[in-house]
Amino acid sequence: MNIKNLLNIVIRFLIGGLFIFSGLIKLNDPVGTEIKMEEYFEVFANDFAGFFHYLIPYALEIGLFLVILEVVLGVAVLINYRMELTSKILFILIIFFTFLTFYSAYFNKVTDCGCFGDAIPLTPWQSFSKDVVLTILILHLFWYRKRYSPLTNVRTGNIITGSVTVVCLVLGIYAVEHLPYIDFRPYKVGDSIPANMLPKELPVGEYTFIKDGKKIKSEQYLPESFGYIYVSYEIINPKESIPKITDYNLWNPDVGDYTAESFKGRKLFFITVDAAVANTKSMDKISSLIKELEGEGIVSPMVITSSNPSVIEVFRHEYQLAIPYFFSDATVIKAMIRSNPGVMVLEDGVVKGKWHYNDIPAPEEVQQLFD
Repeated sequence: MNIKNLLNIVIRFLIGGLFIFSGLIKLNDPVGTEIKMEEYFEVFANDFAGFFHYLIPYALEIGLFLVILEVVLGVAVLINYRMELTSKILFILIIFFTFLTFYSAYFNKVTDCGCFGDAIPLTPWQSFSKDVVLTILILHLFWYRKRYSPLTNVRTGNIITGSVTVVCLVLGIYAVEHLPYIDFRPYKVGDSIPANMLPKELPVGEYTFIKDGKKIKSEQYLPESFGYIYVSYEIINPKESIPKITDYNLWNPDVGDYTAESFKGRKLFFITVDAAVANTKSMDKISSLIKELEGEGIVSPMVITSSNPSVIEVFRHEYQLAIPYFFSDATVIKAMIRSNPGVMVLEDGVVKGKWHYNDIPAPEEVQQLFD
């Protein structure tokens, strides 16, 4: 095998593998992709043309289409399927993505492109750099597309790409109708929210001393009785001290800040980012769950929302949710659970369970979490 053929294979596998990986990561959480698409449409509507506002209600469908397209294109590249068409679509996509990430980075519009979902957060400039490298690789693929002979006949290629499309669609719809298969956010089951609000590491400091005319640095304070003369102290790893959660906060007008209290004991959070558009088909089941668990003293239930106060008041009375409610930022709520509404159970701030409105548990299932 000559160097050109080896290079073509390496580039093909790099592009195909990266597109499949990127697509599958986002297919794990289509609602997260929807949220990111809504951000971009808002930016485009304000900066370019107002018609982008009309695309916001279709952000989920558009995002799911692009995610499935990523996976299908990745598979197509790996099997050299219709490379004339595949390479052209890849070229158009990467030019669009590169412009998108550059615009976001240069004008600081969207702080995380969502290229790899919540699994691998990238800064805007990191995303742009990645796309520049991908553009070079795809340009090679596009320029030499006639070199890539199909590894299967057309019929087999159609079956493979068609099957991948169907499988991806089923996986995506299931993830929307339930919760992500893998939760990469800092509110996943087993995580301690208060612990994730603390720095990953305490900042490491460095002391500077002078002894016998020589400058000495140490992470520990050295006693003067041994001849060390203190000069200064400096934090040397401030970046490592950024916590996973920086914006969790609960409050209401009557109680004020309830953040710390929300970590005490066993809590059941009924979460709705916006009660006005919440799916209500499981509300009877949710109301029964709350009443039974509260009645038996198993949990202290509460509503967490970013809804308008008048909207949440009407919602609570309509579904007989005679429990306190607290407000939080919509971005926080969307990170907590990809369901509107959803249920989350905590014990001393540790997430014991969380459920989509399609999967509301029986009271016994929740009680077992504390046994």
